[in-house]
Amino acid sequence: MILILILECLVICFILLLPCVVAIANGIHNAAFLFENDVQERVTQMGLITKEQLNRNQKLFKCTALPVMIAFVLWAVYGINGTRGFWLPFLQILILAMAEGLFDRFFIDWYWVGHTRAWTIPGTEDLKPYIPRKTLIKKWMITIIGNPIIALVLAGIMFPIFGN
Repeated sequence: MILILILECLVICFILLLPCVVAIANGIHNAAFLFENDVQERVTQMGLITKEQLNRNQKLFKCTALPVMIAFVLWAVYGINGTRGFWLPFLQILILAMAEGLFDRFFIDWYWVGHTRAWTIPGTEDLKPYIPRKTLIKKWMITIIGNPIIALVLAGIMFPIFGN
């Protein structure tokens, strides 16, 4: 069971990574919606992308990545693992959500965005760090406080269906 959960954690991290890779594949400016407003304004001023394109890309990202991640988590916990009740599914959902959150904070935010050139948009280097302290604190709060709440909500929604 633990090995399966570890594999599921790896899959949820890959599910988060894939849309990021796709978003930057045809130019990092296409993923500028993931940056702070000052970076978004700069790339539109530079003519790299329009606000409409940024909004479309953001909606596409959110409408694909989030539902796929939620669907995978529910399928993994209830379908693959066959978990029933409330507390065990809650714990498994929480483990998957925390794996995704920690992967996002450490690999994507700290390493990939913060320490590689993959996310550098030419002409915006003066706006680095791309993830300022205030935003980083907010992201950590979402990971530490928001993920358990999300796990509670999902387990609560699924309990009437898989409660026994």
